[in-house]
Amino acid sequence: YSVDDDEKSLSSLEIIVPRDLADGFVNNKQESYKFKFQKIFDQEAKQDVVFDNIAKPVAECVLSGYNGTIFAYGQTGSGKTFTITGGAERYSDRGIIPRTLSYIFDQLQKDSSKVYTTHVSYLEIYNECGYDLLYPRHEASRLEDLPKVTVMEDPEQNIHLKNLSLQQATNEEEALNLLFLGDTNRMIAETPMNQASTRSHCIFTIHISSKEPGSATIRHSKLHLVDLAGSERVAKTGVGGHLLTEAKYINLSLHYLEQVIIALAEKNRSHIPYRNSMMTSVLRDSLGGNCMTTMIATLSVDKRNIDESISTCRFAQRVALIKNEAVLNEEIDPRLMIVQLKKEIQELKDELALVTGKQRTSELSQEELLQLDELIETFLEDNDPDSTLDVDADMRKIKYCFTHMKHLVNHSKISDKKLLSQCNSEENDTIKEAEEELKTLKELLQQRDNEINILVNMLKKEKKKAQDALFKFNVASAGSKLLEQSLSINFEECKSPSSCFSRLNEAKDFKSSIHRLPFLSRQTGGKMSLGCQEAFEVFKRDHADSITIEDNKHHLKQRFAEAKCLGEKLNEVRNKINHLKGVITQRHIQRAALAVSSPSEELNTLDPVEEELRMQIEAEKKSYKTMFNRLKGLKVEIEHLQLLMEKVKVKLQKDFETWWSEEATNGQV
Repeated sequence: YSVDDDEKSLSSLEIIVPRDLADGFVNNKQESYKFKFQKIFDQEAKQDVVFDNIAKPVAECVLSGYNGTIFAYGQTGSGKTFTITGGAERYSDRGIIPRTLSYIFDQLQKDSSKVYTTHVSYLEIYNECGYDLLYPRHEASRLEDLPKVTVMEDPEQNIHLKNLSLQQATNEEEALNLLFLGDTNRMIAETPMNQASTRSHCIFTIHISSKEPGSATIRHSKLHLVDLAGSERVAKTGVGGHLLTEAKYINLSLHYLEQVIIALAEKNRSHIPYRNSMMTSVLRDSLGGNCMTTMIATLSVDKRNIDESISTCRFAQRVALIKNEAVLNEEIDPRLMIVQLKKEIQELKDELALVTGKQRTSELSQEELLQLDELIETFLEDNDPDSTLDVDADMRKIKYCFTHMKHLVNHSKISDKKLLSQCNSEENDTIKEAEEELKTLKELLQQRDNEINILVNMLKKEKKKAQDALFKFNVASAGSKLLEQSLSINFEECKSPSSCFSRLNEAKDFKSSIHRLPFLSRQTGGKMSLGCQEAFEVFKRDHADSITIEDNKHHLKQRFAEAKCLGEKLNEVRNKINHLKGVITQRHIQRAALAVSSPSEELNTLDPVEEELRMQIEAEKKSYKTMFNRLKGLKVEIEHLQLLMEKVKVKLQKDFETWWSEEATNGQV
């Protein structure tokens, strides 16, 4: 195969299949297949490049109020789950879902002009039945015991999913915890084509609501991130039993998806068979409605899979023929509309009362008079020239307001006259007192000069002592705080069988806590016998994921060491900034003392030494900010590595429980 990636035009993929001489001399099979796509990523493409080209534009549209969908299609083992969810071995292997969550919450933090609310849901479609992967009792139940998610339609043909929970996520950490919880509960199995084949379709949905403060308009948008199960040819894989049943349901649902795509691509088609399968019903808007949809076609370009690869390319080009019309999802907040309409009704009633002349004759109550006094006081204290005094269309209240304000004006005039007469008499007394104070101040001035010199010397000594004590305290406390905040992973505990199922110590670094998944065996009530522990030790040593755990531990140790080093450097920079500020303060005291003892014009000019010290402080602040941002990035990476380790440990525990139960059953037989 060859890829022609031209920036000006569409990228093209050419697959050449040489003719087989065994098919005979007369052979009219096609040798060259050419396909054009918007973007083609070769096998060496990194996850961040895929995210920037595919998911980032869709995420920006979702933040603006449009619906978006990204779904991956391809045969088993071609890399769909790796692209959508990511790998569990390295931080750089994060897929589209975690990177999109990180990007969305980063943008929400930067935008302070709106109030955002974020919810997530995780739907699994297994053998044409929907299940909620975020159901609270999912860990303690079998898949068949969970409430099934059903598709409901309203009169306007909008799709609603019954029994699918919406979990609120206020930050990136909560959303990633929900994602890892859902991934742990997914149905996977080993097939001849893939060691960890996902046997179900999964739809991870991010719901975003935004509203400007004081506005009655709300924007709703949702982003579907779909990981389809891989299609496979049963004749080629040779699976049977339970895996064969799963493969039939997977291929059938993908067949219905292709039928919908073909129907949408035809211009004169009146009926679209969305209801044939649950997946096409859920993705109804994404396939042919109000949504900006992107499809990722994954290919396994191998000689034995060449027919499936060509079929996938043809399907992707049929999808490209569909044109969706995405619109901005805005609606009026009904609660605010009710308040506005009630206010408008009251204003119309008041205007009608003024026009018809039907005024109230009863006297105002004491409570109403107190309210009017508060309104008048607030109105008079308000400095805004456009402020108004709103007392409704009631002539009793209007007359009372005029009377009260007239009383306040007269009272203020009388007070001004009394104040003026007092000022004239006090002015003469003030002149005499001022002359006496001037004489007293001259006598005190000389005394103050001597006192200032003494105080300056005392301040210098005390400042130096305080700085020395503060420096020693900061150095001693910074090391202890960093050690307390860093998550210490005891690598030697993993060598003894009794500690293999203990949790990682709770991470206290950077004041964040991570939700931990249960690692102990549920079947044994959280306890394991010594024999079972020894068996698990042997099982864990031979398991493929043990290398991944050790690598992640090594990476965590490196990140903690780097974070500790950065913390010490930050402490040094902070102490240096405090020292420079102390030097500037000392120079201020010296210049003030000189100005009192021998005033001159030179003391009023700028101090070049002080300017140089301020420039040093600014440079140190920039260095401090750079190291702090790096420390913040290390925090995110450490948290992600910890979650990856827990996910691998959960998988290791489940694999051992399955193996242990099978061995126990075989032993009984």
